[in-house]
Amino acid sequence: MTDRPSLAAALITRNAGPRFERCLDSLRWVDEIVVLDSGSSDDTVEIARRAGARVTVREDWEGFGVQRRRAQSLVASDWILWVDSDEIVTDELRDAIQAVMARPDPELAYSVNRMSDFFGRFITTSGWYPDRVVRLHARDRYRYNDAVVHEALECPRQCVRRLPGHLLHYTTDDVDAYLGKSLDYARTWARERHEQGRRVGPLGVLGRTAACFLRKYVFQRGFMEGGHGLLLALQSSQYVFTKYFTLWALGREAGRRRD
Repeated sequence: MTDRPSLAAALITRNAGPRFERCLDSLRWVDEIVVLDSGSSDDTVEIARRAGARVTVREDWEGFGVQRRRAQSLVASDWILWVDSDEIVTDELRDAIQAVMARPDPELAYSVNRMSDFFGRFITTSGWYPDRVVRLHARDRYRYNDAVVHEALECPRQCVRRLPGHLLHYTTDDVDAYLGKSLDYARTWARERHEQGRRVGPLGVLGRTAACFLRKYVFQRGFMEGGHGLLLALQSSQYVFTKYFTLWALGREAGRRRD
């Protein structure tokens, strides 16, 4: 019988937010906590070190995918559990992960079911739930792609197994941070697509915005969440509008430079 493999929780941070201490508290059962910070101006680094995490600061930001790869290179343990600073591991999920560690298969990766809070309400419709994300794998077997935003673990679908339990995701504790992140993501997405040669016209911007609202509120049953569902659909539509409006505007700017 082989020894149980060691497990690290890996986090990439920048101004981690008000849930960070609770996040770290929910990880005290792992063998090591590795934090790669990209230049926090608040007490993120101090909180992490106080919790016993091994902290590295690297400010040359090249995107989420690259930063996760860097964090992975700092891990000494055999397996990695990826957690964001606004997420909390529930007891049921912890027990499921420990069961995997008792009988590990390095060819497999494991997805967790993330349940997200939207301004004081956990959302179970609107395409937000179930929200399966692959977060547990052997350190040397898989890694993230190099996407600037919306990065993903490079792992064959047939190798992914589902874990019970929830990862609680608190997206909206700080409204300024929430809106700022949404805007940053939209701009980054648009610039990346523009550099790839993608273009969109005004009707494309309008159509995608309207389609997002209908999908969230009607087809994904956001109306069942009451006012939260309505505002979530509107906010999601605004995010889609910002993405495609920025892509359209970048195309216009490029056209003027050529004239």
